[in-house]
Amino acid sequence: MVVPAVPEIIEEEIESAVDSRNESLPSLRELGPPDLVHLVKQSVKSGNKQSGVYHHVTGIDASSSASLAAYVNTIIYSPNDKSSKVISGLYCCYNAFSRLDMRVEVKIPGGVESYCIDERGDKRVASDALWMETFLCGVLRAYAYADDGGGESIKRIIGVRRFDPITSTEMEHKFLDAAERLFFKGPQLGSEPEVQVPNIASNHLTTGLISYIHTTGRYTSGINLFEKLRTRDLEVSSLLARVMISADEEVQAVKLLHDAIAKLPMDYSLLDCQATFCQSKGRLDWALECAKRGVTAAPSEFGTWARLAEVYVGLEQWDLALLTLNSCPMFTYNDKDFPRMPEPAHVLLPVLRESILDEIDEPTNYDGDQVHQSLRKLHAAGYKGTFLKAYSLLTEITAKIGWDQLLRVRSQVFVMEEEYRSEKQTGSNQNATNPNASTVALRGTPSPIINGNTKSEGHTNGDTDSHADDEETLHEKPTSPTSTLSPPNSATIADGSIEKPDHTITPEVAKSGSNSTPDDPPASVPKYTQIHNKRLCERWLDNLFMVLYEDLRIYTIWRTDMARAQSESSDYRKSAEEWEILGELAERLHHFPEAVEAYQACLRVRFSPKAMKGVLKMYEEKGRNGEMLQAMIRLIAWQYRWYSEFSPALLRTVRKLIESEGAVKVRSIVQATSLPQPVLDLTHRYVELCVAFRSNGSEG
Repeated sequence: MVVPAVPEIIEEEIESAVDSRNESLPSLRELGPPDLVHLVKQSVKSGNKQSGVYHHVTGIDASSSASLAAYVNTIIYSPNDKSSKVISGLYCCYNAFSRLDMRVEVKIPGGVESYCIDERGDKRVASDALWMETFLCGVLRAYAYADDGGGESIKRIIGVRRFDPITSTEMEHKFLDAAERLFFKGPQLGSEPEVQVPNIASNHLTTGLISYIHTTGRYTSGINLFEKLRTRDLEVSSLLARVMISADEEVQAVKLLHDAIAKLPMDYSLLDCQATFCQSKGRLDWALECAKRGVTAAPSEFGTWARLAEVYVGLEQWDLALLTLNSCPMFTYNDKDFPRMPEPAHVLLPVLRESILDEIDEPTNYDGDQVHQSLRKLHAAGYKGTFLKAYSLLTEITAKIGWDQLLRVRSQVFVMEEEYRSEKQTGSNQNATNPNASTVALRGTPSPIINGNTKSEGHTNGDTDSHADDEETLHEKPTSPTSTLSPPNSATIADGSIEKPDHTITPEVAKSGSNSTPDDPPASVPKYTQIHNKRLCERWLDNLFMVLYEDLRIYTIWRTDMARAQSESSDYRKSAEEWEILGELAERLHHFPEAVEAYQACLRVRFSPKAMKGVLKMYEEKGRNGEMLQAMIRLIAWQYRWYSEFSPALLRTVRKLIESEGAVKVRSIVQATSLPQPVLDLTHRYVELCVAFRSNGSEG
């Protein structure tokens, strides 16, 4: 069995990495950092010279001290390093349930000592119950810190070996048994950044369980687990329903949701699951009612508001979608517990011989990759958590109706800067007859203007009278009186200035909220005559409009340059990194063909896992299985090159291919590829894993 190579990060001072981990223990909030493996080496030639080296690892069986000691021994007795010998090794694995760092220390000569360190640095005895918690946390961390195939997670932390934590049905039983025992402690682990308050159905434990089930396709095991847990707490029904829907047992899932909601009518997880299912079936009118009830049940959760905004987007009720988006509660993004280590003296990153493939070898420096300043300043690329989801909804609206129409709708529902100043000068009372923005989004009747044309209120498909009492409890959020869109005036990229496209919006028009001239108002869009009927735009949403303007400006310049180059039959040159950024930009704006075009241009310059992942999505959507496998082989080899044998996203893609084509055909296509056999064997391992889990199609 091929395992990733072992990276070595050499310390300036021995055990400085361990000291840094000890100092970070009180500040850990969620699942904790990846496991730390620290070794003290002694030179063979100079017996007095010692050095400290370490690396991080995920996916190792942490159910006992013996399994961790076994891993340390595989590193200690590795035949690769002949110039030094290991005299001691330390394995650190964080227990997020009890907030303890489990330690296994191996001394040579000597024995093995296991203990745990609390947040104050005091030693404690490691019991069997603590080891079970640590094992479960280790599996969850393996999924949380796994790379999606694009390389982002790999580049975040240097020198992390990523292993598959569950490679057999026996290990699966062990994992699910621990999850069942500790399930109701799940909220202690925290939750995804979109969830404000972790609960039984939304926490890192349930996220890891759902991720495992969807990755491996072990739906029966998941259904059995949640069926047992549901007898103890009915809130688990939403998780059970999600797994049933994924397992194509939709009739049972609908019955389950009906019965559970009858008993728990204000459980927002159940309502959200029901709304998602109705969305997938195209019944947006039903989804709308479920989403409204979800907001009423959990008005402080971002997910319920985001779901309601999604439904309004699907119904093409753009003004209500913007109002709902404006009402979303936004949370500060808290990143994972990434390790904070001191600056190393030296870093050794060996290459696994079996993963060597010339076309995926990236140069050590990118001096030739000069990225234009404007591409580096695209703030949307750094959005995460609730802001990423909100921006995605805003760009989806823009992709469907265009920037011009978005400005019109925005000016109809939000107070613009000039209007505010004019109203302030007249001294009128702005709050008079100004309805609550949140309840308007629930009622679905903000104004005579809907989606840029006049439609009846019946378009919302909702009878909201039943929610009137609940709506009164929702209070309008504090807003900024200076909401305005002030996009920059210039449009320059590359070395010199470039002509601005004809349809680019000017700052004055953007501030006024419409690109129509006073002499030619759109007949189908009647204007508000009073500021009292408008809302104040939240400052964060106002900033999203600014960021969206900049994205659209750069995208328009890029496409204009491309069109000009093609008309002049000249080359349009960009560096690989610039093509990668442009591909991400197009993907953010929901222009997927243009994104694939940019990613393919990037791959023609040099290999990029992010670009290859983007092209893989296109192959998957079009059902081009042969090209999918070609991309998969290269992505898997690149993952092994950077010490990762496990990527849930790539494993899920291989499993779906096997379900549609069969394991034998997938193996044959891989084997027929004219690449080195060791590289092909890495992909065969993913196929063997699906066969071990008896995925559909693995028999033939």
